[in-house]
Amino acid sequence: MLNLFVLLLERVGLIILVAYILMNTSYFKNMMGEREKWYVKWRLIIVFSSFALLSNFTGVAIHNGEIVSSMIYLHLGPEVSLANTRVLTIGVSGLIGGPFVGVFVGVLSGIFRVYIGGADAYTYLISSIVIGLVAGYFGTYAMKSKGYLSVTQSAIVGASTEVIQMICILIFSSQKADAWELVQLIALPMIIINGLGTAIFMSIIISTVKQEEQMRAIQTHDVLKLVNQTLPYFKEGLTESSAHQAAKIIKDLMKVSAVAITNKTHILAHVGVASDHHTPDKTIITDLSKEVLETGYQKEVYTSKDIGCQHPNCPLEAAIVIPLYVHDDIVGTLKLYFTDYHDLTFVEKRLAEGLAKIFSSQLELGAVEMQRQLLQDAEIKSLQAQVNPHFFFNAMNTISALIRIDHEKARQLLLQLSHFFRSNLQGARNNMITIEKELEQVRAYIALEQARYPDHFVIEYDIPDQNHSSLVPPFVIQILVENAIKHAFTNRKDDNRIWVSVLNQNKSIKLSVKDNGQGIPDDKKDIIGKAIVESQSGTGSALENLNKRLMGLCGHSAELQIETSNKGTEVSTEIPHKYREEGM
Repeated sequence: MLNLFVLLLERVGLIILVAYILMNTSYFKNMMGEREKWYVKWRLIIVFSSFALLSNFTGVAIHNGEIVSSMIYLHLGPEVSLANTRVLTIGVSGLIGGPFVGVFVGVLSGIFRVYIGGADAYTYLISSIVIGLVAGYFGTYAMKSKGYLSVTQSAIVGASTEVIQMICILIFSSQKADAWELVQLIALPMIIINGLGTAIFMSIIISTVKQEEQMRAIQTHDVLKLVNQTLPYFKEGLTESSAHQAAKIIKDLMKVSAVAITNKTHILAHVGVASDHHTPDKTIITDLSKEVLETGYQKEVYTSKDIGCQHPNCPLEAAIVIPLYVHDDIVGTLKLYFTDYHDLTFVEKRLAEGLAKIFSSQLELGAVEMQRQLLQDAEIKSLQAQVNPHFFFNAMNTISALIRIDHEKARQLLLQLSHFFRSNLQGARNNMITIEKELEQVRAYIALEQARYPDHFVIEYDIPDQNHSSLVPPFVIQILVENAIKHAFTNRKDDNRIWVSVLNQNKSIKLSVKDNGQGIPDDKKDIIGKAIVESQSGTGSALENLNKRLMGLCGHSAELQIETSNKGTEVSTEIPHKYREEGM
């Protein structure tokens, strides 16, 4: 009996070793977290059936109450019995996966045991099914509380299932005397071994699951800390200053070799290893980043060559690059670098993917905040225009002069002035208005300007009727027309023309304002719409604010496009068709 105990203990040790190795793989850990799903149950059946077959192979042969061999068996003689750890694997499968897994593993294990043969082999098919069902019942009980049986409870269930095995041998064996002699020999060591093995097996699973929960709690704490610390910087948008501060925080909390943040064209920040050649304000140098920007998909690489850095002594071996989005548009990338490719694990990939989504949301919050500030600015400007002495008195002087010579036209201009101010107030309260409403405001503005400077310019419209319901940001046409009137025709009194057009395209409408003026000076054309431009007739910030509002509301595809020459200037923007029927 002692020899049998030692031999069975060796077999259990082998199963426990394999179980320990499995539970230290991310694949098996994930299965434990999703064991109620059917596709996971089938995977558990495959795993534990393999354990059960291994147990049948490595059993201890017993003949006439004596241990005859402990080799690997494929077939047994009609008088030989086999003591093994099959019951252990069936019981654990039921405790983890429930009755379905337990019974299925029991059936497969039992059929293979019948195939091997030996004395009354059919008995073990019956006992295997019963054991799988009983263990599965206790497993289901534990799953209802989203947990597992305790180690002590597992030991009791494991010992009990072996008792069931002994009872089945006594009941279903054809030779009762031989069955009783066999049970006397194997019952005690197998009951002890099965109870002990089940307890150890389940303790490995329970401890691993608890360790995973603790690690997730720590990671959650770190992620919340990371999100809290980076939020103020990402809300500022992707600038060198905000990206550098955010990258420092990410590197310190995630314990990676280096962190880089880019926009669509340049490295904004690189903190950590390889900072000597991955420098801010430098054009993106790795093919990896370029590929992510083009495809919009996360990518991981595990060699220096795949990173794509051309520097001969770059120490970076692995990287994960995740795209950053604002309103479904890629605006840049977050890159985590490692000097040892082994450090780029499944956990880092999942964490980086989640962080990129959070950072994208933070950037969107920043864009919304900027949009709110820009809208406030537009509202303030429209309110200022109402009380701007220069604009107001010029319009009123024009109207008062007309009262004496053409009181009907003066009345019409007064109505246009009232309509213009009212439209400004309404436009300031909405992010998007119809082109029809925008044109009403433009026509009111044009009427006042043409009253002051008769025949100074001609404006023409080429806008299909179906586009009148399309939505555009408020003031977009007015600002472009006003900009043309103020800057395109300096000191020129005739043949001044402005064309406003809307052109349908596949996924957008192209809105453009064109003039035949003098064009934009070379020293200003590259910064128009991107920065404040000094101007004698205004603040020089109108196009810059308009450009920011367009991109903030409609994405980067709406950025102002400027074409200019000494024959005139055309400023255009593309507004996606999705704004035809929905406001923002």
